[in-house]
Amino acid sequence: MKLSFETKFFQKKNSNAKTISKYLNNALGDIKIARENKNLAVIFKFTYDSLIKLGIAVIASCGYRVRSRKGHHIKILEKLSEVLDDEKIKIVGDAMRKKRNVDLYGEGIILSKKEVKDYFDFVKGIFKKTEKYLKNQDSLF
Repeated sequence: MKLSFETKFFQKKNSNAKTISKYLNNALGDIKIARENKNLAVIFKFTYDSLIKLGIAVIASCGYRVRSRKGHHIKILEKLSEVLDDEKIKIVGDAMRKKRNVDLYGEGIILSKKEVKDYFDFVKGIFKKTEKYLKNQDSLF
């Protein structure tokens, strides 16, 4: 599969295994905060952040870094979905992104316990896919 990275959102930058591991540990730290918390808003926020950080790690493994600009979360989710070959990442991730934006910039959101658990479980599954993908990158690990 030939990947293309838009220069508006991505910059060529080779990362070594140590750097990518740091990105992964950052994502793990966020999912751990989500797992250990009872507040639904906190769980949701850190679950979403963890998903974005997984995307950053995978993109780094492809030899790019994300440029911070309007729309970059959308591009991270799209690229993570493409690299891991899982369309649901783009769909579920975008739903999470939109909720986060309404909460951050709009009137706020109401989250159900089931909804937050579903998002958390979904992102846990993406961790497994990401780890499997990265372990198959011989040049890195």
